[in-house]
Amino acid sequence: ADGYARVKNGKTLAVFCMQYGPGAENAFPGVATAYSDSTPMLLLPLGHPRDRAQVFPLFSSARTYASVTKSVETITVGTQVADVMRRAISLMRMGRPGPTMVEIPADILNEDVPDAVIEAYRPVKVTAAGANVREVEAAARVLREARRPVLHAGQGVLYAEASDDLLELADLLQAPVMTTMEAKSAFPEDHPLALGTGGPAVTGHTVQYLREADVVFGIGCSFTRHGMAASIPAGKTLIHATNDERDLNKNYAADYPLLGDARLVLRQFIEAVKALGGRPAGREKVRAELERARAAWLAEWTPTLGSAEVPINPYRVIAEFMRTVDPRAAIVTHDSGSPRDQLLPFYRAVPPRSYLGWGKSHALGTGLGLIIGAKLAAPDKFCVNFMGDAAFGMTGLDFETAVRCGIPILTVVLNNSAMAIEIPHLVVSHDKYGARDIGGRYADLGRAMGGWSERVERPEDIAGAFARARKATEGGQAALLEFITSQETRFSHRGALR
Repeated sequence: ADGYARVKNGKTLAVFCMQYGPGAENAFPGVATAYSDSTPMLLLPLGHPRDRAQVFPLFSSARTYASVTKSVETITVGTQVADVMRRAISLMRMGRPGPTMVEIPADILNEDVPDAVIEAYRPVKVTAAGANVREVEAAARVLREARRPVLHAGQGVLYAEASDDLLELADLLQAPVMTTMEAKSAFPEDHPLALGTGGPAVTGHTVQYLREADVVFGIGCSFTRHGMAASIPAGKTLIHATNDERDLNKNYAADYPLLGDARLVLRQFIEAVKALGGRPAGREKVRAELERARAAWLAEWTPTLGSAEVPINPYRVIAEFMRTVDPRAAIVTHDSGSPRDQLLPFYRAVPPRSYLGWGKSHALGTGLGLIIGAKLAAPDKFCVNFMGDAAFGMTGLDFETAVRCGIPILTVVLNNSAMAIEIPHLVVSHDKYGARDIGGRYADLGRAMGGWSERVERPEDIAGAFARARKATEGGQAALLEFITSQETRFSHRGALR
């Protein structure tokens, strides 16, 4: 439901139903991820019958999920269903989106509801507002007069379907653009003004331009201090536009706080900049300077991206994938740990929602479920999730769901037989107990579950394996590629902007 909702931008209702007890208990990490990443989805847990719902030690979804949902409500009378659903769906979609929950007690579930109650329901209309006009004009003047502005886009741009507006403002100002991890693909990363993604690992030019910026314009982002987000260096003039008042002045004092929908605010800025004279003088060299910075960063990584070492370097897998796959025809997502930090800086997402960035709550294995949902939402896309062997150990058997349900995704397992990202941290526990070690032949598992699978051990075989896997998915098969990789621990500027 989460992956489906993201790809559909919440325009089509995504619903997740769960039984009481184990179903609701096991769903918590997935809901926590949706909440931390502001995914609009409706949760419908079955509740215990009303005569025992408060009896110890029965699990209560309504009480337990209150901290990871925008709202929780229990239907206590069957005739309430239309009103309760209207409130839940309205809150789910208004302002900052997020999951809402309606608990349905088992005895209520079996009640008859009069047709008139159902027929009285009307789909909710979503409304949005722009920011205060005078405040926008003042902020736009500062942004236009900036020497080195940076546009910092959050996933509010995606949900507002404002990527074209962001591109228009960037071109108007000739201002470089970075995105948050959740917003990767909100700005085309093959554009000359693209800096890349501000996640735990970032491009070299993102670090350079954010540090050198005098004005940072955050649009549709929360500016949350978090290990999965790039921090804003001190000494910047900060313009912050969000649709959630809780984000303003939360971790950073905003010089120009603005409350409004990302698309409407971007339109306001475009008109305000044009009214001030349009493109500022002295911005002719921005694209060339940025291209030099990008080329210098890539030059540092070219030997690694083209490495012929065995076991295969995971960066070589990513580089071959990028050469093989058109980003306009694919939807890609990472998983927690090394695959995330290796993929985010280098993979260039182009159209909106061609990459699912996630991770403020980063449970291992989440990417597999997300990509299954993405494929349901966009069946014409080549949907691929990258995961490590540790992540596969958490949720890998869900690959069977894709096989059984005829959902032809590609799962890429980067198997280095370890939790390599923990090498600097799990030192004593590993020396004593082998805490980082993992074992398994995952291509064999994929085949045993009924999918198409292949194990790849040499770099010269990578491109052909991707081509064969894609052909399998085009034939309707879920596919799994297992790459035997080295325990690579180098990341691009990991933690440089924390």
